[in-house]
Amino acid sequence: MKFSDRAMRVTPSATVKVSNTAKAMMRQGIDVINLGIGEPDFTTPKMIADAAVQAIQSGKTSFYTPASGLPQLKEAIANRIKKDYGVVYPADQISVTSGAKMALFVLMQTLVDDGTEVLLPRPSWVSYKQQVSLAGGKPVLVETGADFKINTDTLDAAVSRNAKVLVINSPQNPTGTVYSKDELAVIGQWAVLHNITLIADDIYGKLVYNQNQFISLVQISDEIAASTVLVNGVSKAYSMTGWRIGYIAGAPELISRVNSILSHSTGNPATVSQYAAIAAFESDQSEVETMRQAFEERLNTIYPLVQQIPGFKLTAKPEGAFYLFPDVREAVKLAGVDSSGDLVDLLLDKAHVAVVDGDAFGMPGFLRISYAASLENLLTAVERMTKFMNQFVEKQVSGGIEIETD
Repeated sequence: MKFSDRAMRVTPSATVKVSNTAKAMMRQGIDVINLGIGEPDFTTPKMIADAAVQAIQSGKTSFYTPASGLPQLKEAIANRIKKDYGVVYPADQISVTSGAKMALFVLMQTLVDDGTEVLLPRPSWVSYKQQVSLAGGKPVLVETGADFKINTDTLDAAVSRNAKVLVINSPQNPTGTVYSKDELAVIGQWAVLHNITLIADDIYGKLVYNQNQFISLVQISDEIAASTVLVNGVSKAYSMTGWRIGYIAGAPELISRVNSILSHSTGNPATVSQYAAIAAFESDQSEVETMRQAFEERLNTIYPLVQQIPGFKLTAKPEGAFYLFPDVREAVKLAGVDSSGDLVDLLLDKAHVAVVDGDAFGMPGFLRISYAASLENLLTAVERMTKFMNQFVEKQVSGGIEIETD
């Protein structure tokens, strides 16, 4: 069997891979703590699940919906955008997708031609590069500083005449970086000047901590909003990762093209999930705030503890999402291995903690640690990693000890 070039170019998701490995070890009876996947540990709020059950029992979920989603759901999304952003999108400028990941995938299919360059911050979410490649485009990584933020200088260094799209994810996966209004205004004006379409991946927009504030590109100015496509969904803020509902809000002509592609690919998102999403968007958001506060407590508790792990260095405290992204180049040296990927393998095999190699996000020498797990598990995981790395410190002092395998 001969496979297509595009299939051969794509590599499996590193976050999914490490999570699958961790789960396989758990099935073998090994006590692994999985901090490798961006999935809240909360169950979906009851009122959302109840809405889904009611939709099933009333016979609403047995049939196709429009490829772009239920009209009622698009109205609920439009109303939520207006409340959260203060920006108006008519329902016909919204398309519902099978998760925000599918929203980003179909946008790359819609906006990217062979050879089109898509600008991505380094580091950035693992699937952006693969989605660009699948569309025939070329991902171009834009360098960032210690704050993990791009600016016009680094954009100028990366841009070419083939660059057509820039993705901004704020709060950012994997660093928790949140761009300020002024920073987004400068980036947005730069994109307008260069005739580049902005994709605002706002999936973590409701998860911001310690008095920091989230603002989206679509809120900056009418001119920047007109050049921006908004992507969001229910997975992170509403703890609905399994329901697979995302959305795109943008110009009518873009949405029309998106809907055509969806009609030949996924068809419509699962009908029962759409009714659940209506309940999520129409809720009073109190459940979201409860979960946000829990994530904030976890961040504030484990951030100083991770800083104390030998060889781990955190340059800036995350402001949103639910990830830490420590520099572990010193830890790699301490452990006597060649790369952060090797360190990831050691932590899983010996300390039984699953994390993700920063190389998957474009930054080898770093690790992504998710604090979407329970506080109890987080404390245990940090204790295990600290104990494991301390062995190498002691080895340097004493001249060698056996590495404990837990």
